[in-house]
Amino acid sequence: MPKAIKPKQLPLRLNRVGKTDVRTQFAALCYRVRKNKVEVCIVTTRRTKRWILPKGWPMHKQTPAQAAATEAWEEAGLTGKAYDRCLGVYTYQKTIGTEVLPVITLVYPVKITAVHSDWPEAHQRRRKWVSLSKAASKVKEPELKRIIASFTPAMVKR
Repeated sequence: MPKAIKPKQLPLRLNRVGKTDVRTQFAALCYRVRKNKVEVCIVTTRRTKRWILPKGWPMHKQTPAQAAATEAWEEAGLTGKAYDRCLGVYTYQKTIGTEVLPVITLVYPVKITAVHSDWPEAHQRRRKWVSLSKAASKVKEPELKRIIASFTPAMVKR
């Protein structure tokens, strides 16, 4: 019997909603290489202070990668080169008012070239540079854990 191939992308869970009820966001996997080790920047959410990647809604006249880079600036004060290569997709539940909305988030790599001391959401969030394994252990969503843990800078060149 042939050996089963493990998919890189985990199956999505939409938790009892129709596929037309799902919202889309774009996330930035902000990375840099220090002393030959890859570091990833994670930020806290505004409300619950969980660790996440910077992410947000689609933006007019921006590609998904550009929107992810905009979120990296707004939420983490980071600028760099965004790559138009989706690393993977994860799902989560977002509470807006009294509504709980299912969200599918596409993750794009952003190679960071500048870390700024002041940025739009600096007083609402914390940012932290950590190893890939530490970042994967701090985020909640299983699919996002896998995307982060399996990332290498070589992936952006494919």
